[in-house]
Amino acid sequence: MHITDIFQLHPTTFSFEFFPPKEESAWEELFKNIVQLEELHPSFVSVTYGAGGSTREKTHDLLVRIHRETQLTAVSHLTCVCHQRQELEAILQRYDESGIENILALGGDLPKNTPYYDRNQDAFRYASDLVAFIRSFNTKHLPKGFGVGVAGFPEGHPGTPNRLKEMDYLKQKVDAGADYICTQLFFDNRDFFDFRERCDLAGIRVPIIAGIMPISSRSGLHRMAELSLGSRIPAALLRAVSRCDDDNAVRRVGTHWATEQCRSLLDHQVRGLHFYTLNRSDATREIYSNLGVKDSKALRGLAS
Repeated sequence: MHITDIFQLHPTTFSFEFFPPKEESAWEELFKNIVQLEELHPSFVSVTYGAGGSTREKTHDLLVRIHRETQLTAVSHLTCVCHQRQELEAILQRYDESGIENILALGGDLPKNTPYYDRNQDAFRYASDLVAFIRSFNTKHLPKGFGVGVAGFPEGHPGTPNRLKEMDYLKQKVDAGADYICTQLFFDNRDFFDFRERCDLAGIRVPIIAGIMPISSRSGLHRMAELSLGSRIPAALLRAVSRCDDDNAVRRVGTHWATEQCRSLLDHQVRGLHFYTLNRSDATREIYSNLGVKDSKALRGLAS
């Protein structure tokens, strides 16, 4: 289903993110978790795209399997880094032929083994250019063309310290043809509410969905901060984690914190919640249970 149809159908969306496993042995376990999460009736799911396109084939394979073996709508990540125009055209052609209708267009990260890569080799340096390119791509099988999402950063884009310029750049992505914004993870809802208000002041009118990632361990907490390029960890959350005896306790604290985030976001009419699952289903299912619902259909009732 096209993302614009999903937003029209679901006043509040609920979505999950997965990544292609590195080890072949982990694929069936991942798909088992995907099937379990399908029971929660998400609006859509997304599949990440490794730095510099390093998981290109695995991303495509996972997307196609989700499309063929489940009832889920799958969204593919796509990045600018390490890609020339011909490569991007071939990727879009494959998605068009495979029935994948939606793409999250990102600037992307450099692979760790190429720290001195010359970005001048890339067809596009910025996500706004990639959005425009996707919009201009002529599909043979998708009457509406691809649905396109872009990333937002409630705590500020790490590459743009000037917060006013940051909103200008985000507006450029939307004006280039983005249908919605999916935010980076955050732990303090005040950052999201401020970001949403600044988007409104900037004239950004597309749906903004909030990225949620429950903490599962102390090491995971530090890893999240690195992966999200410096996410701010509130003192209250750090204090709660410091009281924990082991990682099981940390996981319970993390799930509780994420549950309260979701509750508050729903109370404040968030347009959507996007769960970064880390390829597991337990924390997401526990959050649904803590909110007193069995699936996304019931959650939409709480959000109305």
